[in-house]
Amino acid sequence: MIQLEQITKQFGPLHVLRGISLSIEKGEIVSIVGPSGAGKTTLLQIMGTLDAPDSGRVVVEGCDVGRLGERDLSAFRNRHIGFVFQFHQLLGEFTALENVMIPALIGRQSRHQAAARARELLEMMGLTARADHRPSELSGGEKQRVAVARALINRPSVVLADEPSGSLDTHNKAELHQLFFDLRTRLGQTFVIVTHDEGLARLTDRTIHLRDGLVVSRASSGGQ
Repeated sequence: MIQLEQITKQFGPLHVLRGISLSIEKGEIVSIVGPSGAGKTTLLQIMGTLDAPDSGRVVVEGCDVGRLGERDLSAFRNRHIGFVFQFHQLLGEFTALENVMIPALIGRQSRHQAAARARELLEMMGLTARADHRPSELSGGEKQRVAVARALINRPSVVLADEPSGSLDTHNKAELHQLFFDLRTRLGQTFVIVTHDEGLARLTDRTIHLRDGLVVSRASSGGQ
């Protein structure tokens, strides 16, 4: 479903990625691990079309995204890729429901359709009673579940998560990790997760280890 072919990226004299090739299959939960500076986040951003490689190809659902113009690329990203970040990046002036709706509205769904889908997802996250609360009124775990709902609103091909549990306590971290597997079971959702959390990495179907901009191993994990 996702193919990366000989991806390189350089920032000035620093070679961040040195020819990364890998594939992600539909319905997989894959973790990407490695020390700080290994290129994990850069690789995730390139996979998510937020950044372009210096060389190599990124193919998502059969589309070579490097051939798309800026407008078409933005529309493709909105439809096919969901994002979850470490610090949730919710907009403080909007309610949980409105935050979840935003990608659907950007994708030109009607407000009625977007709200219905957002309520369905918040119910799935156990947050129906929090739909009208703003981020400042939510716990850390609740904010991150809202962020997951937002990532899912357009039924993306893949959700890319960058240290999604890095700011959570042990209890909320465990709940978020379980949520990813529950969503895979219920929705067939594909996840690629950059993490320093060894416990999460052991649970995923496959762990890709990066070091110095290179894949050093691709281990099958325990899975769920």
